[in-house]
Amino acid sequence: MPSTDDTVELRLTAELLPLLAEADLLDSPASWGSTSTPAGAFRLEPVRLGRDLELLTGWMNDPEVAAYWELAGPAAVTAAHLRTQLDGDGRSIPCLGLLDGAPMSYWEIYRADLDPVARHYPARPHDTGVHLLIGDGAHRGRGLGTTLLRAVADLVLDNRPRCTRVIAEPDLRNTSSVSAFLNSGFRSSAEIALPGKRAALMIRERSLRNLL
Repeated sequence: MPSTDDTVELRLTAELLPLLAEADLLDSPASWGSTSTPAGAFRLEPVRLGRDLELLTGWMNDPEVAAYWELAGPAAVTAAHLRTQLDGDGRSIPCLGLLDGAPMSYWEIYRADLDPVARHYPARPHDTGVHLLIGDGAHRGRGLGTTLLRAVADLVLDNRPRCTRVIAEPDLRNTSSVSAFLNSGFRSSAEIALPGKRAALMIRERSLRNLL
């Protein structure tokens, strides 16, 4: 799971926060629209706490998810994690992944260059990071992670022209996640030590997009 307690401080007025959260920091993932994949139509829907908390709490308590996200427990645990992003300045936006309209995955789209992870690799301006989990166990082990990672990376590159790289840092122990990134066009750049885990730094370059 990402570290959110050590971010770069930005001093913004309350009036500007909603605008910057969408337009400046992450270019409105809510407006990126749907994309066709071999598994169906996929889109990202920003999380609404009142609507989505019960669903996400259930996913976080799945043993396969909890082993890496470490958010098992009552709804308050998941809510606190979400509020850190929802009440922040917009550098990380939690989203549901909807496949043919049905929520089946959770994503965090974040500015990697403004995140503590930037201390652990040579970050570039507008590097965009992704975290994900497949919420429904019935969707795991079918190669769906690879399909959706490619789709989300393409959505980022299509909608964030200033972004030249999509970044991820899956736990090295999570071999299925690492494999999904590799199979979706990311390359393994380095092993990095992050709080609570040793991670594989995965990078998908815009310049290599059509070759992978």
